[in-house]
Amino acid sequence: MKQTDYWNRFLRTGKVEDYLHYRADARQETAAAGNVRQHESASYSASWREGRQEDGRKMERLRVLGIVLKAEPIGEYDRRVVLLTRERGKISAFARGARKPTSALLASTGPFTFGTFELYEGRSSYSVCEIMADSYFEELRQDFEGAYYGMYFLELCDYCTRENNDEREILKLLYQSLRALTVKSLPRKLVRAVFEIKLIVMCGEFPGLPGTDWLPAAVYAVDFIVRTPVEKLYTFTLADKALEELICIAKKYRAQCLPGEFKTLEILQTL
Repeated sequence: MKQTDYWNRFLRTGKVEDYLHYRADARQETAAAGNVRQHESASYSASWREGRQEDGRKMERLRVLGIVLKAEPIGEYDRRVVLLTRERGKISAFARGARKPTSALLASTGPFTFGTFELYEGRSSYSVCEIMADSYFEELRQDFEGAYYGMYFLELCDYCTRENNDEREILKLLYQSLRALTVKSLPRKLVRAVFEIKLIVMCGEFPGLPGTDWLPAAVYAVDFIVRTPVEKLYTFTLADKALEELICIAKKYRAQCLPGEFKTLEILQTL
């Protein structure tokens, strides 16, 4: 079983032993990937390396900045990845041979990978030809709780974004929020509440500031989240009581504005 398969099973079950299987296999796959040339995927046929479809027609090559929201196995060796990109919004792409131990795409087609993706654009789909990763967010992958917070953020972004929409602000929010999860001085429950409220604002679903039944500090925090640019979102903390109320407000907004069922949230609430 490959690294992404272990990860997907871990997401389905939430079992600690499945997470440990993922961690053990991740070390092996990362070591194998380090011995492979960075600019070549072993599975590409000559036609794909030349940027041509099987019928000989040339495919357009483009470069996008983005993050892998999710990945799933296709066939014996391939992967399908969902990317949130600055240039094209959310797109799906096929990574041929990415699950082979000798593939240059082995480590870089898993969730959390952030960087520059070079793609071939065919008539109806994209294909990954090269990835220049800036971050794998390994500190989250190696932390059981952090991994679930991060996967919840990825799942929410997948739910809220659409193919070929302008999602630059949501991409920026996701990146900054994943970074915030790695800051030890920031409570992760605070990061989650801030992320949920700001995402709702960006989706145009914000129902307005809460009423006077809440602590002034919690109401001010909501107003700050609404008005503040993403780059400065995670620059405050709250006292315990105000944080509890902010979490309650975020939960109320999420139930009202994002009514989907999120598997990672169900597991996160048990931690």
